[in-house]
Amino acid sequence: MNISKSILLTGVAVILATGLAACDKEKPAETAGRSIDQATGKAGDKMAAASENLGEQSDRAGVAVGDTAITTKVKAAILAEPGLKVLQINVDTAKGVTTLSGTVDSQQSSDRAREIATAVAGVKEVKNQLLVNGTN
Repeated sequence: MNISKSILLTGVAVILATGLAACDKEKPAETAGRSIDQATGKAGDKMAAASENLGEQSDRAGVAVGDTAITTKVKAAILAEPGLKVLQINVDTAKGVTTLSGTVDSQQSSDRAREIATAVAGVKEVKNQLLVNGTN
């Protein structure tokens, strides 16, 4: 009986050792799983980069639209001012900085145009390059 037990235990040990050895070997499913994990990680990285790039482009487009809206508001406000609407005042906005150019009839008109532009929402700074008639 002892020999039978010994053979049985040896057999069980061999089976367990073989099973453990087989666990160490990589199977095709595990290789495929790892490949899928790597591909998924790379795709996630690419999507994150694309999302960031899209966000940057949206920000730039938003600035352009915002600058156009600011320019329109400044022009409308200047045209609404009775003493300024007949004057040649050009308005341009870039990144919230509004530039006034052209000619006006007096320093008072130049100052008023600057005040109006400064009061428009979204204007960060006003560059007043208006020339007073007689000084050009």
